[in-house]
Amino acid sequence: MGLERIALISDVHGNLTALEAVLADIEGRGIERIFNLGDYVGKGPRGQEVVDRCREVCEVNILGNWDDFLPDPDREYDTEALRWWKKELREDQWTWLRALPFCHDFRLSGRQLRLFHASSTSVHRRVRFDHDEAEYVGMFANTDATGDGPIPDVVGYADTHDPFYESEFGRTLFNIGSVGNSLSDPTPVYVILEGVPESPEPAPFSIQFVRVPYDARAELDVARELGMPELDGYESEIIEGVYRGDLYAGTSPTYHRRSCPS
Repeated sequence: MGLERIALISDVHGNLTALEAVLADIEGRGIERIFNLGDYVGKGPRGQEVVDRCREVCEVNILGNWDDFLPDPDREYDTEALRWWKKELREDQWTWLRALPFCHDFRLSGRQLRLFHASSTSVHRRVRFDHDEAEYVGMFANTDATGDGPIPDVVGYADTHDPFYESEFGRTLFNIGSVGNSLSDPTPVYVILEGVPESPEPAPFSIQFVRVPYDARAELDVARELGMPELDGYESEIIEGVYRGDLYAGTSPTYHRRSCPS
């Protein structure tokens, strides 16, 4: 079997315009397999359409932190924005999102890969690029959340909206960034994996990061037309790449620092 490419996307956050731009780029490259690492909803205006589109085109869909807490039927929300994003979804989508698997394991070019949203223990535990050694090693561990599968050599995750690649101790950790809510550089980013599927033997293997420009102003206009709350925060994130928490607090960028709340 020859080399195959798999596109990894994540953190679309209701930004349908960004998603369609990335999907068009993926299709233009002839890539047919798409794995989604979660956070389909929240922050942006069209979570319903994003969920439907990802169910249509993604071979693998994984649970994100927003997908877990936003559709919770027993949770009471204390902000207008959270109530708006939840109500914008259909109830059948609430059920689908919360039932998504925690992780996805597979082999590629003789390497054991594991994909999840945020960490090996929980979709709500954030591991940033400036992690310590214990956090790094812990990302490769089997936990109650991952189950007892083969220990991975390569782990890909998302959540922080901050793409990076790191190899230590014979293992590789990478973050695929965000399609719909990329911070610092607001241009959507996704990852292409290339290798030989299910091969037990070593073979060529690559991880490529791809940035895809799109019409962010058009997406902001949609949010405005739909009456979505927190428009100034959304504009800060998708136009300037500045986390809305920093905008509201009037502070310098903190999203990627440990001191930032999750």
